[in-house]
Amino acid sequence: MALKFELVTPARLERSSDVYMVTVPGSEGDFSVLEGHAPFMATLRNGPLTIYDRQGGEPETIEVEGGFAEVNEAGLTVLAEHIAS
Repeated sequence: MALKFELVTPARLERSSDVYMVTVPGSEGDFSVLEGHAPFMATLRNGPLTIYDRQGGEPETIEVEGGFAEVNEAGLTVLAEHIAS
């Protein structure tokens, strides 16, 4: 099973894919989300969003600046104010 992950900025949907795990820079500390995680919302701090496409795979890192993250039954949505390109 996979985690449905979406990364959204005010300008557009940056990414939508099924992944193994995402580590998010929360304002109260980093947290990782796998498929089936309990629902919650968190604010983001500036930092690296780390995406693992598969277990044991090499991560992809995207720098995010501010925003929110929501985990629900549909997956993880990160609403970032800005991402480094």
